[in-house]
Amino acid sequence: MNELSPIADKPAAAARRSRTSGIDRSLQILDFLSARGRPASAYEIAKAIAAPLSTVYTLVDELSERGMLSRPQDRLVWLGPRVMRYGLAYESRMDTLAEAKHEMARLSRLVGETVQICYRDEDLMVVAAMNDGEGHFRVSSDVGTRVPLNWTASGRLLVGHLPDRERLEMFRSIARPSPTGLAETDPALLAEQAGADFRNRLAVQMGASDFAVACIAAPIRNQAGECTMTISIVLAEQKARANLKRYGDAVRAAADAIERALGVEAA
Repeated sequence: MNELSPIADKPAAAARRSRTSGIDRSLQILDFLSARGRPASAYEIAKAIAAPLSTVYTLVDELSERGMLSRPQDRLVWLGPRVMRYGLAYESRMDTLAEAKHEMARLSRLVGETVQICYRDEDLMVVAAMNDGEGHFRVSSDVGTRVPLNWTASGRLLVGHLPDRERLEMFRSIARPSPTGLAETDPALLAEQAGADFRNRLAVQMGASDFAVACIAAPIRNQAGECTMTISIVLAEQKARANLKRYGDAVRAAADAIERALGVEAA
């Protein structure tokens, strides 16, 4: 129980809310500009993020002073040099994605199907890279697509290394029905399946997020044994069921190759 009196606690709570609000608004501005891909005016930003224009003006000035934003033209703002510096520092650590893309292309040629590299962003799975397969079959997801973790095989793997209780609590808060109605939503079952999939280094999902589409995924682990990304084959459900072992072996071998290239010791 909080032993502070309600009166004494209010200023601190208000200060925390104020600081959080300022940080959130700043991130919204940066996210908007990043997604837009070109400079914008303060008015356009305020309208897009549903913030008071005066607040946006203040934050734009402060972010510009700190190099987070720049002013390439009169009345327009864009991402600043400090953001570029952060991006370059982040990119220098993205050896995993570079290696994964190389193996993604090789695996796609080998099996003749679409192959994706995915990562986790809080409670969502995000497609980071994709190589289209041969033929006319096309998947609805593309680079940048974000879907709930419980909808996909990759989503389960991305949290499979977490402690049992943490997985359970996560699925309790994020699991929701998929458009097909076939995605599992029971937190206990999801937590158990995610752990089993990770230990088996293979997860399979049939028709959960898209009708008649299957996803066969393997985890890409770091030195600590955590699943940082996944590599997956996305194909017609009928083909997946007919050749599940072949595709499963191929995607696991691809994940192995990525980990070896990164110097990850075999578990």
